[in-house]
Amino acid sequence: MIVTNKAPDFTATAVLGNNQIVEDFNLYENIGEKGAVLFFYPLDFTFVCPSELIAFDHRLKEFEERGIQVIGCSVDSQFSHFAWKNTPINEGGIGQVKYPLVADLNKQIARDFDVLLDDSVALRGSFLIDADGTVRHAVVNDLPLGRNIDEMLRMIDAMLFTNEHGEVCPAGWVKGDEGMKADTEGVAEYLGKHADEL
Repeated sequence: MIVTNKAPDFTATAVLGNNQIVEDFNLYENIGEKGAVLFFYPLDFTFVCPSELIAFDHRLKEFEERGIQVIGCSVDSQFSHFAWKNTPINEGGIGQVKYPLVADLNKQIARDFDVLLDDSVALRGSFLIDADGTVRHAVVNDLPLGRNIDEMLRMIDAMLFTNEHGEVCPAGWVKGDEGMKADTEGVAEYLGKHADEL
């Protein structure tokens, strides 16, 4: 189980948002002010994957406004990442996504995050990492099931709310909703007001 534990650190080759290739991209050195989302996808130049990478890029400003760094990772090489970024979207590419893509050729990062399938490719794992490196949320989808970017943003909002207010977030909580005190009295008070909405 990785949630509540420190994310496995790594240093690997990556293609940055500006297309620069670096050999010493370190996870902990690239956690944003408030945290990071590290997401794994199976392979470059495939089918569901470009929709996810483009969706993350389209919402990147929303992550950045929350102080969250987005980082993608697959078992492809940096050269494949670079080529995919420089292939037009209407030809199966992802265009100039503005966040780093990590090359996990030896599959150790996927193995460390327990998303490696049959020693072949990574499942669609998404990990929300707090500023101190603690994994606060994780979801892993099977290969044909694309992930939900809105849900990741909701979980970021919940993490930031609990970090700031010390309260917990009940079922279906969204930014702007009331939190709940993590004690019997707080739960009873919240449920007394909101049980019908759940």
